[in-house]
Amino acid sequence: MKVNPEPQKNLLFNAFLVAFILHTAQVGVGIAGVPRIVFMESKQDAWITIIAAGIVMTIVIFIMTRLLASYSGADLFGIHYDVYGKWLSPLFNSVYILYYLTVTYIIMMNYTEMVQAWVFPKMPTWLLISFLVFLTCYAVLGGIRVVVGVTFIGLLLTLWLVLMIYTPVKHMDLNHLQPVFTSSFKEHITGLFKLSFSLIGFELILFIYPYVKEKKDVLKYALAGSWYSVFLMTLVTAVSIGFFSQESLLKTIWPVLSMFKIVRIPNLERFEFIAVSFWMLVILPNLCIYFWTATRGVKRVFNLSQKKTIYCFAAALIAGSFFIDDRLMMNTFTDKVGTVSFVLTFIYPCILYLVVKLKQAVTKERS
Repeated sequence: MKVNPEPQKNLLFNAFLVAFILHTAQVGVGIAGVPRIVFMESKQDAWITIIAAGIVMTIVIFIMTRLLASYSGADLFGIHYDVYGKWLSPLFNSVYILYYLTVTYIIMMNYTEMVQAWVFPKMPTWLLISFLVFLTCYAVLGGIRVVVGVTFIGLLLTLWLVLMIYTPVKHMDLNHLQPVFTSSFKEHITGLFKLSFSLIGFELILFIYPYVKEKKDVLKYALAGSWYSVFLMTLVTAVSIGFFSQESLLKTIWPVLSMFKIVRIPNLERFEFIAVSFWMLVILPNLCIYFWTATRGVKRVFNLSQKKTIYCFAAALIAGSFFIDDRLMMNTFTDKVGTVSFVLTFIYPCILYLVVKLKQAVTKERS
């Protein structure tokens, strides 16, 4: 395996698209429930916790870009090969491959649960999962440029959903946001930890970096896309706290969708049905970029056909829809994966950066 892959020129894309990729990877099913998750820990200071998480994320993104700049055009799979060698690197790379396949599965299952709760209560889980798998595979089979195109178009088609927050804003009670700065440091840290699974996606720069034309501009566009995600999460969290009472917010699983209930459009009684349906355009870029990363990893690490891997992973996702049919079990599984994501996304890249710098220093001294 090459440390620095050399993609064909027709597969490269402009750096500004990194902002679209990272933003759509971060904003999916999770943003619909973020206000409740953070509010459980930080109460009315939840929006402050999200901003603090954004600052931590900025530091990690900076470290990631410095790590990538240590090579001419490597991705994380190649960096592992350079650091750990031929025999140990497949173990670390397999962890990320399995992790991204699992994240794809969780996004599909959570969206299916959303559809079953709001629109089609009796729809079989495997049926909707099969539809999502088909759309995801169709996009990923087209290659990285098609996946990037899905992220770009998906964001444009769903921008209008953000405008719908205007109606709940008119019914906010600003007293719910007071007093400010009452949560302890421990509560903010716990809230940041709980939020981490909703913020993941920015680490994808470690995998798409070789395909970016203007590599020197990756940092600024990565920060632009990620901070737009932080802005949206802060906005919906602050509005949710002001809109709901404390007791209601703690009991509402998807506060953002619940606020859409009060939106009234002529000749349309239940706007939340439209919102849930359009939410598929929000999660589809998530699914495509995560699924592409997992399948691309198999090709990079084990030199197996990506096309055959796509079909095998698709069958595994559909088969997985039969194993979890209980919300409590799904929540437990999601929490465990969230813990793993915190380590793989926020902690491990920083450690790897130190290891790479140490290795390069030792190599330079010996030479």
